[in-house]
Order: sequence, then C-alpha cells, then structure tokens
Amino acid sequence: MEKVIYQINKSRLLETIKVSASIGATENGGLNRLALTQEDKTMRDIFVNWLKEEGLNIRIDDFGNIYGRRKGRKNSGPVIAIGSHLDTQPCGGRFDGVLGVLSALEVIRVLNDNQVETEYPIEIINFTNEEGARFRPPMLGSGGAVEVFTQDFVYHTKDSKDVTFEQALKQIGYVGKKANRLKNVKNYIELHIEQGPVLEKKNKSIGIVQGIQGMSWLTISVTGETNHAGPTPMDGRRDALVPAAKMIANVNQLTKEIDGLKITVGKMDVSPNVSNVISGKVEFTVDIRHQDDEARANAIEILREQLSTIALTHDVDLTIETDWKSDAVEFSPDVIKGIAEGAEEFGYPAMELFSGPGHDAKYVAQVADTGMIFIPSHKGISHNEQELSFHDDIEKGANVLLYAVTKLANVIN
Repeated sequence: MEKVIYQINKSRLLETIKVSASIGATENGGLNRLALTQEDKTMRDIFVNWLKEEGLNIRIDDFGNIYGRRKGRKNSGPVIAIGSHLDTQPCGGRFDGVLGVLSALEVIRVLNDNQVETEYPIEIINFTNEEGARFRPPMLGSGGAVEVFTQDFVYHTKDSKDVTFEQALKQIGYVGKKANRLKNVKNYIELHIEQGPVLEKKNKSIGIVQGIQGMSWLTISVTGETNHAGPTPMDGRRDALVPAAKMIANVNQLTKEIDGLKITVGKMDVSPNVSNVISGKVEFTVDIRHQDDEARANAIEILREQLSTIALTHDVDLTIETDWKSDAVEFSPDVIKGIAEGAEEFGYPAMELFSGPGHDAKYVAQVADTGMIFIPSHKGISHNEQELSFHDDIEKGANVLLYAVTKLANVIN
C-alpha cells in the first residue's frame, strides 16, 4: 500500500494566524497579550471555539491550560500532545508560541478533512504564562501541569500590580480542575520559531532541536555609600556604580573563555539615580545559559570569584542571589528521528541545533518523550514587534509537524 503524505492547508493556517494577530495588536504590527489579561481571554475564547468546531473534547486544568483531545482507536491513551502558548511579551511578535498552537490546530483540521484515524489520541495544548512577562518565573502553566511547581506556588505568584495568578485566572474565567492536568502522554512535539539567526544564516528551513540549554538567573547587588558628588574626594568614595560597571564588563568577557556560553545583563537599577549623588547601591541581573550544566555551573563559580575580587578592591559589599535556574534537557531520539524523517520526506534543508530559550517542552520532557521543530526567524529577531517568519517557512514547519504526528500517532487509514 502506497504511503500517503498529508500536507497542511497553507492559506487556512495563515488566516488563523491573522486572526490571532488582531487580538492585542500593537501599532507596530506586534502583539501585547500578557497571560490572563482580557486580551488573553479573548484569544482563549476564540481558540476554544475553534477546538469545538473540530469536534475535540475540551478540558481546562487548574492552571488554565487548555486541552483539545481528538479521539484515537486507543482512546484511553497514551496521547500524542502538540502545542505551545498564546501569551506574548508586552511588545512581542505574532509568531512566538502562537505558531505552535495554531499549527497544531491545523494538524487536527487536516486529519479531520481526510477522515484520518489514528491509533493514539492527539491533544492540542495551550499552556498558560509561558513567557513569564506578567508572572515570574516563566512556564508556570507547563511547570505546574507536571508538578515542577506546586499549585500554591503558582497561585500566589504576583504581577507588578500585586494581582495573584489565582485572582487573574478567576477574573478571566479559566479556572479548571486539577484532574484535567496533562497525563499519560506518549510524545510531545512543539513547533516554534527559532528566535535566533542560525537557521537563516545557514539557509536551513527546519531546525531539528536536540534539547534546551540550561539557564540560571542571578541578581547581583553592589552596595557602597551614597554621598554628595561635589565635596566628596574621589579617593574617599564608595561609589557602587564604578565596580558594578567593571563587573558587567567581566561578565561579558567570560563568554570568550567558555565556548558556547551565553550571558546577558538585561536589567539594572541604580540608587538613588540622581545626577549629583554618588550611587549607593546598584542591582543588575545576569542570565547565564549553556547546553552543558557543568559548564554553566563552572561559569557561575568563576563569576562569583571575579566579582568578589572587584568588590573587595573597591571597598563595596556584594551579594549574588540565584533567582531561578533550570537544567539542560535532551530530547527524545525517537521524536528527533520522526522530525528528521519529515524534513527529508518533504525535501526541506534541515540541521540539528540546541534551543537557547526555554520552552514548555522543557518541562513536558519530564513526563513524555519530547521534541521540538524550529523554523527560521528573520534576522534572528524575537520578543520584538518586528519578529518575522516567512510564510513558506511556516508552511514547511507545519508540514514537518504533521508528518511527525502522523508517524508517532500510528495512522491507520
């Protein structure tokens, strides 16, 4: 019997993405759809209606994660899960996360169009608060679903206005049941934009993701002494900003010493932040990532020693706190193979790579054989209104997702 290779409906998928792009749209063509806001509720409502139109069994768990289940011959499971997230950064793009959820919907639509029966049921998932833009840390929905985070921890997490996750969940009417959480999963596949420049530079259409880099978030506090800028002699100052600047330079220098290390100083607070006052305290954040956990731990240890030396030299106090960390994850060889076969079947140029950002797949990998598909991000731009992935690449990524799903779900007809 000749093998049937199904393909997605490109125009339909792009139209679905267009609808999403209108919910929380910004003036510059991006999206502002923070988790559990009214914009998020509007998008969720539309998404649920789409699931209903495809005849899926819909459920919502206690973290607001939305599941749409398509029956299989072995309907009790295990399931093939596909999805991502619909929340965005405050000035985010139209594809980050959204592509994974809406391409998953297109997979279901194609299977329904062709009356395809699968051995295993398939579930689409929209995870809550992947971005972490409103509630920190990120990936609270997927982390909660697989019990990395307790319900109490997630529910009591607050946004910048002291609104708790639980309150926000209730406000938009998406509090579901604990019994509805993700369970009995055979495989999970997440299609995502790369959020980096590698695929485009290498002229590859498909990224076969091998795993996700480990990451640590540190807060560095440098405390000196606030004083008047005019009468205080230079040699008598305990200016916190001068050693902090040297520390930041050191942070970036470390990336030249450890291959593959990525470090970002993304936030800085200077106190009192007045032109004619010597800075008494400086806080800045450090994001450290590497695909090897031992290399990342070594980098943090070196950083502690170097920054302590700078603090001692400048007679300031130093504290280094770890706000959050997440170890590296390696994806399933079986899922990776299915994705690679899909790219080869369609003749799409592909390459293996690791993910720099964290994704919901990171946590789901603790309970299921997991993999990810990347498509190129134009100029590597993401978390930005100018984020762009071209239509042809979107089609290719969705086709590979469809192929991998049909392979893993054991298509019967």
